[in-house]
Amino acid sequence: MFRTCDITGFKVDRKVEPLIKANAVVAVVSLLLGVTGALLLVLTRWQVVHLLLPDWYYRMLTFHGLNALVFWIVFFEIAGLYFGSTIILNCKMSTPGVGWFAFILTILGFGLVNYAVLAGKADVLFTSYVPLRAEPVYYLGIILFAVGALIACFLFLANLKKAKQEKTYEGSLPLFTYGLLAACIIAILTIATGAIIYIPTLLWSLGYIKSLNPAMYKLVFWGFGHSSQQINVTAMISIWYLGAFLTVGGTSINEKVSRIAFMLYIIGINVASAHHILSDPGVGTEFKIFNTSYIMYIAVLASLIHAFAVPSAIESAQRRRGFTKGLFDWLINAPWGNPAFSAVLLGMLGFGFIGGVTGVINGMEQTNTIIHNTLSLPGHFKGTVVIGTTLTFMGAAYYIVPLVFRKKIAFFKLAQLQPWIFAGGVALLSSSMYILGAFGIPRRHYDITFTGSAFTHTFNPATDLFWVLFAIGGILAVTGALIWIIIIVVSVFFGKSLTGPQDMQLAVASPAPEAKEHKGLEAPGTLVLSILFMVVFLTFIALNYGWLTAMWEVK
Repeated sequence: MFRTCDITGFKVDRKVEPLIKANAVVAVVSLLLGVTGALLLVLTRWQVVHLLLPDWYYRMLTFHGLNALVFWIVFFEIAGLYFGSTIILNCKMSTPGVGWFAFILTILGFGLVNYAVLAGKADVLFTSYVPLRAEPVYYLGIILFAVGALIACFLFLANLKKAKQEKTYEGSLPLFTYGLLAACIIAILTIATGAIIYIPTLLWSLGYIKSLNPAMYKLVFWGFGHSSQQINVTAMISIWYLGAFLTVGGTSINEKVSRIAFMLYIIGINVASAHHILSDPGVGTEFKIFNTSYIMYIAVLASLIHAFAVPSAIESAQRRRGFTKGLFDWLINAPWGNPAFSAVLLGMLGFGFIGGVTGVINGMEQTNTIIHNTLSLPGHFKGTVVIGTTLTFMGAAYYIVPLVFRKKIAFFKLAQLQPWIFAGGVALLSSSMYILGAFGIPRRHYDITFTGSAFTHTFNPATDLFWVLFAIGGILAVTGALIWIIIIVVSVFFGKSLTGPQDMQLAVASPAPEAKEHKGLEAPGTLVLSILFMVVFLTFIALNYGWLTAMWEVK
């Protein structure tokens, strides 16, 4: 049974809607748990407050990492996979019953993992490095969740096959769905890697295997741990393209190049995970250099292509609508009152200028020496997964609420401010963490004053300022996240029903007018922004090499 959306004109399979809603709702619950953990961690790492006791600090690190980095994002992505392979393609869900089975598995895994962590049975952090050992229930939960997510990936592929056979769309896959296909392929490879390491770890926890090699565990784990974040990046960029189309009618000025960039992710991302083991003595230098100096840049090139393609799509559409004065008239007159648009643009800027730049530095064997195992590492994560992926997903939800849940967005004026509050807070938090790491602040240490230790160490007094900025940024980011959660929960469960297009608060743009013949560049403003990015990028690389030379005095 289909219903025809009176806003987009898409045919919507009524059997897939409940699946999308269920996964989206659990995603929001997961984010709430992750945000709660984040607030407690901010108020603990800031030594002035130092809220949690040591055991609960490490417990909350595990709790926050899993809920914010895994559960929130994967549940949202599953909803996106179903949306992109059915509604966008005017296609029925291939096997809804299997979708519900996958959902039950992911819910069971989600529940078991959170129970194990909060009960003190899994104080092993997100990485769960051997020889740290959790109770078997923890590893079982991870495996159940991964199997459910893997089934959802194969369902996505089955939906694509069904749509192709039934010819529910013309030509190539829409770019948004094509990007999701790339994310799905990366996900299958990633989950397979996770199975390779988590199944023997479960057997080790049960006592069936006597020991696991820590170096082997870490090597294989990062094929899962890092690549899982690249699923997020690929899904995030797919939403950027969709957001450009929905908000201003923008399409990539060269779709073939954009599609090639998604293919480059598939080729380079998993192998480039080696940059997490650059300080490990058990891995050869040749392997490290090959993966981080060659393979990694395949993925970096893909990101640079998307970084130009998405804003240029927006600029081109805006210019065709008449915003042609100077370099940035298109940007000044963009629909900033649309929270989905501001979320996408701020997510792109944060991901590029904070997450992207620091990520390349972290992945270079030489400069990695400066920040390895310092607070800079999670500072980088905040610039990618939080200001990039999470903010982008938040923006997408502003369209999901009216189009899928058929509800008006509650507190719309507040919704227009929410992306700015969240992005500003995360940007301040991430930058402060990265700078603190450059001063040598350790990544996970509970007490940087080393109270009661046999030795003392005093960090540079400048760190006091950045700890304050860290706390302000963290509290702002949590506030922005909680505002979003309240808006979504009130809208979905208590909001006014959407009766038709007249109730739609976010415009769904019509395709931009056909481009007229003109001289010069189609997106000059984007080119200037790209040059600015490269200047910042190269400057930061030069600074890091300068700091590297100052680390040790060689006599």
